[in-house]
Amino acid sequence: MGPDLACDAAIREPAAYFGRALQDGPVQWSDSQRGWLILSHAEVEAGFRDSERLSAERTGAFARAAEGRSEAFGRAIELLSAWMNFRDPPAHSVLREPVKGAFTPRAVSAMEDQVQGIVDDAIDRFDGPVVDLNAAFAHPIPATVIASILGADPEDRHRFQGWSDDIGRLVFAMEPGKIAEGPVNRAVAEFVAYFGQLIERERRAPTSSVLSAIVHSPIGGLSEMELVGACTLILFGGHETTTTLLTNALCLLLERPDLVEWMRAHPEATPSAVEEFMRVCGPARSMPRKVARDHERGGQRLQQGQNVFLAIVSGNHDDTVFAEPQRIDLTREPNPHLGFGWGLHFCLGANLARLEARIALNTLLQRFDRFEAAGPIPPARASAMGFGRRPVLARLR
Repeated sequence: MGPDLACDAAIREPAAYFGRALQDGPVQWSDSQRGWLILSHAEVEAGFRDSERLSAERTGAFARAAEGRSEAFGRAIELLSAWMNFRDPPAHSVLREPVKGAFTPRAVSAMEDQVQGIVDDAIDRFDGPVVDLNAAFAHPIPATVIASILGADPEDRHRFQGWSDDIGRLVFAMEPGKIAEGPVNRAVAEFVAYFGQLIERERRAPTSSVLSAIVHSPIGGLSEMELVGACTLILFGGHETTTTLLTNALCLLLERPDLVEWMRAHPEATPSAVEEFMRVCGPARSMPRKVARDHERGGQRLQQGQNVFLAIVSGNHDDTVFAEPQRIDLTREPNPHLGFGWGLHFCLGANLARLEARIALNTLLQRFDRFEAAGPIPPARASAMGFGRRPVLARLR
């Protein structure tokens, strides 16, 4: 039977659950996930680095999902095939190179004032003492930031959210072939039309946006669909994951007033607090891979074509790496969590997510003396791959 990433105990008490599971070895078969779970921090890190034997390529699965479907659904598959996180080298490198320069530490640090302004504006829009911090804070801030740096109209963020939600059904599907294609097809058509116009605008009159840097990259040009794919990946990854990180962190803070007071008294420690939030309640619980060729790993024999899950949630609670992994330590150092991936597939937007989370949490806690739950704090809803909590009703003053 083996461990189950999506069972209640794995969600509620990950340190205890995966601590017990690791006693049976760092790599185990899961009947629930119908694949191998890589559980230890060392093996998850090694799995992220091993693109030769563990493939991130999902184009084959997407292509199979498109068989017998409409031409529009085939276009959705073409779009997702341009997402670098679903590709292995050399395609991964071709797609990543024109994009990565826009997210260097220097480029991101230059966005600090812009992000601060967006956070302040979101808070200024709060209506009344009770606020759904998911809808009024965690959602609009990352979406507005990403829209702005792509050169899109921030007022279009509501449209982006709907499109991202619909595409997310396919992205996070354990069985893509069973997804209803209507919402996905509409979202992809809207994305292609919208970003097609922005790309053409950048070609005619370059700006200082991230999109302009990608379109005019000296490294090499991308095809039209690859450019749209890069835009949708940045938009999806840049606001969906940061929104979930903020929402999860806010729920945790509402449950733990002692952490709120500590963060208020130590604003300079917010960067380390963000890293700990990524460790204990980051949005990704695992990353899927396919065995590219037969090999041994963690004492097990993996066969070509089998499913593998790099269990980030387990690695982030491995007590051989993290002392007292069940304890939330906002000053934990070092904190080599795996929430942003590792190696070749390390998240390009990690620096931006850190900046947004630091500014958002710091500003919120400094501007309001009262920060408490205004209703039941929602339990975590999780799958083998993702983790989230919403709504987040808070009383602020």
